[in-house]
Amino acid sequence: MDRLSRRLGVPDAVVVGLGAMLGAGVFVVFAPAAAAAGGTGLLVALALAGFVAYCNATSSARLAARYPESGGTYVYGRERLGPFAGFLAGWGFVVGKTASCAAMALTIGAYLWPGQARLVAVGAVLAVTGVNLRGVTRTVAATKVLVVVVLAVLALVAVTGLAGGEVRLDRLAEGGGTARGVLTAAGLLFFAFAGYARIATLGEEVRDPARTIPRAVPLALGLVLAVYLVLAVVAVGVLGPDRLAGSVAPLADVVTVAGLPGLAWVVRAGATVAVTGVLLSLLAGVGRTLLAMARRRDVPGVLAAVHPVHRVPHRAELTVAAVVVAVVALGDVRGAIGFSSCTVLVYYAITNAAAWTLGPDPTRRLPTRALAGAGLVGCLLLAVNLPAASVLAGFGVLALGALWYAVRPR
Repeated sequence: MDRLSRRLGVPDAVVVGLGAMLGAGVFVVFAPAAAAAGGTGLLVALALAGFVAYCNATSSARLAARYPESGGTYVYGRERLGPFAGFLAGWGFVVGKTASCAAMALTIGAYLWPGQARLVAVGAVLAVTGVNLRGVTRTVAATKVLVVVVLAVLALVAVTGLAGGEVRLDRLAEGGGTARGVLTAAGLLFFAFAGYARIATLGEEVRDPARTIPRAVPLALGLVLAVYLVLAVVAVGVLGPDRLAGSVAPLADVVTVAGLPGLAWVVRAGATVAVTGVLLSLLAGVGRTLLAMARRRDVPGVLAAVHPVHRVPHRAELTVAAVVVAVVALGDVRGAIGFSSCTVLVYYAITNAAAWTLGPDPTRRLPTRALAGAGLVGCLLLAVNLPAASVLAGFGVLALGALWYAVRPR
C-alpha cells in the first residue's frame, strides 16, 4: 500500500503548528470576538479558548501517538468509537476546514488588493497548492520562512504599541460582555488555535510519533497562546474594545494610533504572510484527512493515491483546492469562520470522546481523562453558543453528512 515518508522531527512539527495558528486569531477574529465580549471579556474568552484547545491538544497527542497515521480524529473516531463517529469527524473536518481555507484566501485578497480580492484569493490557493504538491519537506521549509516573518511583524506591533505610550490598561474594563458573549467570542477565537492538530494529521510523516507529537503539540499551542495574550492586551489597551470591534485591520490601526502610521503597510504585508502560512498548512491537513477517508472508501477511493515521487496525496489535495476555489467565488469571510468553528468544535468533541476511552495514562502526571472530559464538554458548549446562523449551517451540514453515510453504497 502507498505510504507517506516519515521526515519530520519535533522542531519541524512545532513549525507546522505555529504556521497553522499564527495569524488567524490576530488578523481575522479579534474584531468580532471583541464585539461579542468587550475588553475584559475578550481576554477571558481567549483564555477559555486556549484551555479548551489545551484539553484537545492533550487528547490529540495521546491518540496520535497511539495511531500514527494521516487522518487525525477521522482515524481515532473509527478506532475508538466506531466507523460512524470516525466518518462524522472526517466529514466535519474536511467541510469546516475547506471553509477555513476559503476564508484565509479571501483575507489574503482583502489585504493585498481589496478591489480584486476574489481573483487574488484564487491565485493564492493555486500557488499554495503548488508548494504542497512538491512534498511535505517543501511545506515545512516554506512555513519556517512565514513563521519568522510573522513573528517579526507581531513583535513590531507589540513594541510600537507599548513604546508609543498609548496602551491604557483601564480600557480592558470597558465594554463588559455577557456570559453568552464570552462563550461566543471563545468559540470564534477557537478558530485561531485549531491549527495545532495539523501536527496530528501529519502523523504518518512524523519520525518517532510517540515521542514527537506529545512534545510538539503543547509546545506550539503554548507559544501561540502567549503571543495572542500579549497582542490582545496591546490591541484593547490602544484601541479600546469599541474601536477594536469595528476595525477591519486592528493591528494596522494599533501602529497608526501609536504614532507610526507609516508602518501600517508593513503590518498589512505581515498579515498577508501570516494568512498564507495558515492556508499552506490548512490545505495540507485537509488533503491528508481526505486521503485517510479515501483509503477506507468513505469518499471515492481514487483520492487515495500518493504521488510516486513527491510522496504526497496529490489527487486529494487537487480536489480540495478545486472546492476551495469554488467557495472563494461565493464565500464570505466572517460567515466562513463561524461555520468552520462549529464543525471543527464537533470534530474535537469526537477527539475527546475517543481519548476518554483510552483511560488514565500512568506515564503522565496530567489527569488526562479529566482533560478529555473537560474538552468534550467545552467543545460542545462553545459550538452551541456561536452565532445562530453558524450553528444552523454547521449542524445542518453535519446532518447531510450523516444522511450520506446512511445511504451511500457499501
